[in-house]
Amino acid sequence: MDGRAGWRGRARAAVRDEVSAHAWALFAQQGYEATTVEQIAEAAGMSPRTFFRYVASKDELLLERLLEHGPAVADRLAGAAPDLPAWRALRDALDAVVVPQDADAAQVRPLVTMLRDEPAVRAATAERRHRWEQLLAPVLAARLSVPGAAVTADDARVLALAGAALACLDAAQLAWVGRPAERLADLLDAAMGAVSPL
Repeated sequence: MDGRAGWRGRARAAVRDEVSAHAWALFAQQGYEATTVEQIAEAAGMSPRTFFRYVASKDELLLERLLEHGPAVADRLAGAAPDLPAWRALRDALDAVVVPQDADAAQVRPLVTMLRDEPAVRAATAERRHRWEQLLAPVLAARLSVPGAAVTADDARVLALAGAALACLDAAQLAWVGRPAERLADLLDAAMGAVSPL
């Protein structure tokens, strides 16, 4: 029974991944608001009714994709050398997002433009930042703690560092949209470098 349940779960995840890939291709081509569930279902070779067996809404597909790199960023931050300053460790951890986006720039830039320009996706991008901050905060707290002086995840310094790093990522991505000759990694270095002396 467990084997069959595991197989069903993997099959379901594979279908969701395929639906998500078709949805994001359509979002890149025509925008989020202009893309309908019917169009996504047709691109994935299924009926709208079948679509809703796997996905609650296109909003779910949007948020799921926005959140997907958050755990990898937190893992990289947790694995950074203990003596590395927190700001440098955050920059290195953000490579979990930046490297794949630079590698697939032609596909990613239209999606960043969509996230910037469409009011319907602003709540999802705000939710992404909030959830990523929640993932990063306990890791940063552990990094800033010293014997006899524990730092908690709700410490203002922790929240400021996490929020500032993610704001730098957002700023770099927005600049990157209009600068096709530049690497996102370099723009993030510039953004975080501008904040660092402050």
